Amino acid sequence: MKRLLVIGGPTACGKTALSIALAKHLNTVILSADSRQFYKEMSIGTAKPSIQEQDGVPHFFVDSHSIHEAITAADYAEQAMEVLEQQFQKYDTIILTGGSGMFIDALCTGLDNIPHSTQIRDKITEQWKVEGLTCILEKLKAADPEYYDQVDRQNPVRIIRALEAIEITGQAFSSLRKAEKNIREFDVHCVIIEHEREILYKRIDHRVDVMIENGLVEEARLLFPYRGCNALNTVGYTELFDFFDEKMDLHEAIEKIKQNTRNYAKRQITWFRRYTDATRIHYSSDVKLMVDEIRSQLFLSE
Repeated sequence: MKRLLVIGGPTACGKTALSIALAKHLNTVILSADSRQFYKEMSIGTAKPSIQEQDGVPHFFVDSHSIHEAITAADYAEQAMEVLEQQFQKYDTIILTGGSGMFIDALCTGLDNIPHSTQIRDKITEQWKVEGLTCILEKLKAADPEYYDQVDRQNPVRIIRALEAIEITGQAFSSLRKAEKNIREFDVHCVIIEHEREILYKRIDHRVDVMIENGLVEEARLLFPYRGCNALNTVGYTELFDFFDEKMDLHEAIEKIKQNTRNYAKRQITWFRRYTDATRIHYSSDVKLMVDEIRSQLFLSE
């Protein structure tokens, strides 16, 4: 069997460096499952690995799309399966890395056959536009607290999708998503990087400071005219858009980015707890130690 090695975990946990080190050790390629790194126009605010950081390792789904062609989990699963079919002809093991759990699940196990209703979706969308995000979030929290704890609460598309399914079926969206999944013709092994919570939050705060130093404000300003694109409705950009709208000062915007990123990390940690069969390793600043631990636990050879 071919093998897909998933390196997951919350934002700023060290997935990129570990994935590249593993790819070099295994002489293989990497598929990104970071739903923001797909977009060419968003680099600083997504902590996208630079060409230098990629270190010669071929990456797929980094700079692969424009913000004007938003990619859904279903789109990603279809396109990534095509890449895997091609790349598995050359490699026995391929690495998938990212923190977007829904995209990882879509590729590894397939999407649930959950019904749609354009009429219901349009009704909920109109409620969001008129009454705001807090309103539909409260509806989701009351109807499905389990999914509310996992969902990206700054992503109205996912919130609306969940409420749509709940209204159609009368069941919690979280339970609908636990239905039997598709069978994949490759093995999936998942490794989750774990941190002490306080250390992870310090890494997040430091990363945001570095992003600001590297020009995140200028990048966001260039993207401000396109703020209506769903891809830009994400932490790191929405807060700066509010700064440009004079809803807060720059210091407040930066602190909001840190806070919202920490909140996002909490939801990612909750999501990855569902991966009960995953191998869990503690982060080490010595990447080789993590590579050796994964090699010993998963019996990886060169």
